[in-house]
Amino acid sequence: MLESPWLEAIEGNLRYLHALEPDRLLHNFRTSAGLDPKGAVYGGWESDTIAGHSLGHYLTAVSLMYAQTGDEECKRRAGYIVDELAAAQAAHGDGYVAGFTRKRGDVVEDGKAIFAELKRGDIRSMGFDLNGCWVPFYNWHKLFASLFDAQELCGNAKALPVAIGLGAYIDGVFAALDDAQVQQVLDCEHGGINESFAELHARTKDPRWLRLAERLRHRKVLDPLSEGQDSLPWIHANTQIPKIIGLARLHELTGNTGDAAAARFFWETVIRDYSYVIGGNADREYFPAPRTISKHITEQTCESCNSYNMLKLTRHLYGWRPEARLFDYYERAHTNHILAHQDPATGMFAYMVPLMSGSARKFSKPFDDFWCCVGSGMESHAKHGDSVWWQSGDTLLVNLYIASTATWESQGAGFRMETAYPFGESIAITLETLDRPRDFAVALRIPGWCEGAALTVNGQSVRAGTPGDYAVIRRRWAKGDRIALTLPMRLRTESANDDPSTVALLHGPVVLAADLGPADMPFDGPAPALVAADLLAGFAPVDA
Repeated sequence: MLESPWLEAIEGNLRYLHALEPDRLLHNFRTSAGLDPKGAVYGGWESDTIAGHSLGHYLTAVSLMYAQTGDEECKRRAGYIVDELAAAQAAHGDGYVAGFTRKRGDVVEDGKAIFAELKRGDIRSMGFDLNGCWVPFYNWHKLFASLFDAQELCGNAKALPVAIGLGAYIDGVFAALDDAQVQQVLDCEHGGINESFAELHARTKDPRWLRLAERLRHRKVLDPLSEGQDSLPWIHANTQIPKIIGLARLHELTGNTGDAAAARFFWETVIRDYSYVIGGNADREYFPAPRTISKHITEQTCESCNSYNMLKLTRHLYGWRPEARLFDYYERAHTNHILAHQDPATGMFAYMVPLMSGSARKFSKPFDDFWCCVGSGMESHAKHGDSVWWQSGDTLLVNLYIASTATWESQGAGFRMETAYPFGESIAITLETLDRPRDFAVALRIPGWCEGAALTVNGQSVRAGTPGDYAVIRRRWAKGDRIALTLPMRLRTESANDDPSTVALLHGPVVLAADLGPADMPFDGPAPALVAADLLAGFAPVDA
């Protein structure tokens, strides 16, 4: 990554990751195993029955950060955490490892107690509560993902055995239940636990895990989607998205076309019927009725975890079929929601990005909140480089215009992209290294909003393609070749999907906001209204 707002976001996040203490995040994992804690538990959600969820996010974040930046301290911390998890698991002796707790009345106890109850059929599942514990399988989904990331990104050989041991413990719980009881358990938010076991199968080739992944299919929500029916109104949005990512991963492992169709239908439905202009979705965390955006512009729109997960799903769909329109959405949410939910001054995160006039983002406190969107925020701002450059056969695809360098190993080529995008129109890509002249293609995404794109190679004009597609340059390349792309940005409006008079102003890919004063001073003026025969005629750009 080169100098840009994205690099600044990564650097701010790295400072936060360094400020957190792994031993404090591991507190409950050790006490659950009968080991003395090495640090006091953090506040906020980490002091509630969802304790431990942040450890999974954190282990993923430091693994991603090591892959993104090469920061050796992040790799060291990842290794330390895996060692501590292995020690806690060994102390339990049965594969169990977790940090969550459960409440019975005013008594808080170790969360392990609920699994004996589940195995004997005592299942009390209430949306976000399972037998007094706040979303334990959601919590474990984060832990599995982090162990896989530590293995893959940090080369940690101890991480997968911990995941296998935990998988065996969980398999034993579900083995005691019939299918109806499994569905009852799955009525409590469970993240993408189906994805966890699909991925465990992918890494071990053990069919046991694939069978369990298929069994952990929440039929109430997923079966209608598989049949092309919208089952989303009035249900919790981010509860559903990880399940769909699980279906996407299962399709990749089994070839099940029904799972792929459900994932595509879900994505299309959410983008068309439930998404706001910044790419986020949900009001007060829930999907409303479809195509009612104008009626749900409130102070609690666009939970940040939702966009984090929608971008993960988009990457799966793009891997199956590289369509530019998928990255038109990705760019929208990545720029206007993900980047916007981090405070650039402090590195802290917003749970919601509210779109109601006069509202303001509320950013987390470093050691006293630990909301879900703090956890996904740690991850989001550790991997801004992961979707810029793609390859497909002998084609290099450039999907995001973020200043960066890339090495294309199969072609022996090194690229450098320099740009101020999305605050500037010009993008320059230089082939800095190439072992010898080679024939391959470079495909540049032309955003759907862009008219009049201009493209040159070594100063010679080439066809720039059409909006919403790729400009493909296939030629014999040599070291020093230079691509110059200009994406003209004009002021424009977009209307809500149910009301043409509810509009947002955009400049290029960026959704604009009115400065209504400091966030700590409540806005008490009338809701802004724009009245004009030509809405855009009175606006002019100003220098920053």
